[in-house]
Amino acid sequence: MYKKLRWVALICLMVPMFASYFFDDCFSTLSQIFQHPECLELGWDSADYGFYAGGYSFLCVCGGLIVCGILLDVFGVRIIGSVFVGLMALGAGLVVVALRSGLEPRSSLLLAYAGCMVFGLGSEIAGVAVTRSIAKWFKDGPVAFAMGAQVAVARLGTALAFILSPVLVAQKAPGEIYSLVETARPATFGLGLILGGVLLWGIFVAMDARFDKARGVSLGRGAVREEDKFKLSDLGKLLTNGRFILISLLCVFFYCCIISFKKFGTSIVIPRFGMELDGAKWVITMIPFFTVVFTPLFGALVDKVGKATLWMVCGSVLVLAAHLVIAFAPQGVPFWGYFGIAMLGVGYSLVPSAMWPSVPKIVPERNLGTAYSLIYWIQNMGMLLVPIFVGRIFKVRSGVEAAVGAEWIFIGLGCVAVLVSLLLHARKIKGTTVNA
Repeated sequence: MYKKLRWVALICLMVPMFASYFFDDCFSTLSQIFQHPECLELGWDSADYGFYAGGYSFLCVCGGLIVCGILLDVFGVRIIGSVFVGLMALGAGLVVVALRSGLEPRSSLLLAYAGCMVFGLGSEIAGVAVTRSIAKWFKDGPVAFAMGAQVAVARLGTALAFILSPVLVAQKAPGEIYSLVETARPATFGLGLILGGVLLWGIFVAMDARFDKARGVSLGRGAVREEDKFKLSDLGKLLTNGRFILISLLCVFFYCCIISFKKFGTSIVIPRFGMELDGAKWVITMIPFFTVVFTPLFGALVDKVGKATLWMVCGSVLVLAAHLVIAFAPQGVPFWGYFGIAMLGVGYSLVPSAMWPSVPKIVPERNLGTAYSLIYWIQNMGMLLVPIFVGRIFKVRSGVEAAVGAEWIFIGLGCVAVLVSLLLHARKIKGTTVNA
């Protein structure tokens, strides 16, 4: 019975992350409209948009992720996870209010930034809670496949955002004004999805309580077994674990190559490959669609044959090669845009399907909340800064020059990601294996 119920639990865990990914990427295929702030009643330019996008990571980088990850290990997924799923909804609500408020641009930007900070911290800790819950429910089962399936469904949220946002905010003729209500439509829709995710999270919390009771985790008075208690010394053990540090570094450089790229994807492929907005939207949407197909397949492959570090190397190399194609392939030829994004999508599937299931192999279950939070904390340092730098490039440059300038940032990040993945693989060869 438990083996059947865990798939129901997985569905309940998938939906909040699906909604989170949609909201986070709801402006990604609209980034080009911020290049013309005179046509936005909102009044934001590309630098403002980059600043707003970086807000997602601010509280995470300022220690929120680590503190909350420890709280997650101390008080459990049900309590702390519920708090931060709620904060995710609250932050999204603040963003919607800011976009529709009619405040002058600087004030609306600061309010939206505050909302994005709260949403980002809530979303990241909710993600930690989801990942930790999957590790618990699928401990003796296909954990890599389950994590891959969760990631795939979450990225469907990104795909839906890429496709739906340009429909909700229809492209206008030059000189026409986008109203506040029009600009806010994708975020408003995303808020509705998040509220649905909150409901399903509540169902999971009830299931998880029954699951713990059935397996004897709760000891009658709500006590926790001694061996399951979190100890502060465990934090030091994580920070001196070489494999854990390398996985964390790979995470930040690898994800910044893709997540930050998606924020400006249409602004890059339109001038580079001579595409219209509608075509560029579908090209960028290939990234999450590829991950929906390949992440569970690669996860099942990792469950079956192992070799996780090898897949991480392959995925990192693919992502670097993809950015080289996007930057330097023949100008104005759409084929190369499709080819580069396809490579990016496959690489984006390979690394997470091998990386996330490797963490429970080297970290005790009682420390998983802290471990995943530390990884996300390091990752968010990059996600805070990279969109700001890319946004500034698009503010001072335009067209192909801006697109290639942005790509140089992603190429540099990709080179470091390949180096870190090779170091991680070398540790495996020397006998300190990760998910061999």
